[in-house]
Amino acid sequence: MKRLFFLIYLLFIKNTPEDYRPYSLFFPQLRSFLVSKYLISCGSNLRVKKGAEISLKSLVGNHSELGTRCMVQSNVEIGDYVIMGPDVKIYSRNHIFSSLHIPIKDQGKEYLKTIIGNDVWLGANVIITAGCNIGNHVVIAAGAVVTKDIPDFAVVGGVPAKILKYRNQ
Repeated sequence: MKRLFFLIYLLFIKNTPEDYRPYSLFFPQLRSFLVSKYLISCGSNLRVKKGAEISLKSLVGNHSELGTRCMVQSNVEIGDYVIMGPDVKIYSRNHIFSSLHIPIKDQGKEYLKTIIGNDVWLGANVIITAGCNIGNHVVIAAGAVVTKDIPDFAVVGGVPAKILKYRNQ
């Protein structure tokens, strides 16, 4: 049944109008309903923006939002009260490239768990690479590329992302 909800979402509902459009009708609620039915686990009050893609093998907490055109791979956990700007990418797999004698495309992939904590704001165009753990109450500035774990309360930005300050100091 989960695959049916996933298919309906991808084929018919994913790119329906946003809720700020007067002609959006019931589509924003339908997007959220369908996504909540196909995830491994989904808390209450999920908000799914236009074009959002999230794997069936992901988890989302309560009161969180999937941003416009976001892409979330499998094996990702998103906490409670997480908000995303448009075009956020959250990865959980990498190509293996350790051998110089085998083409990279033939070396396979490694799959890592990526975790986003509670009360996190991911700015527009943020990229979170596979295996990163983002702490609670974190702000990640627009355009940042996160390649390492981020501690609680950090405000980060840049490429690669660096800690700029802490929200609790």
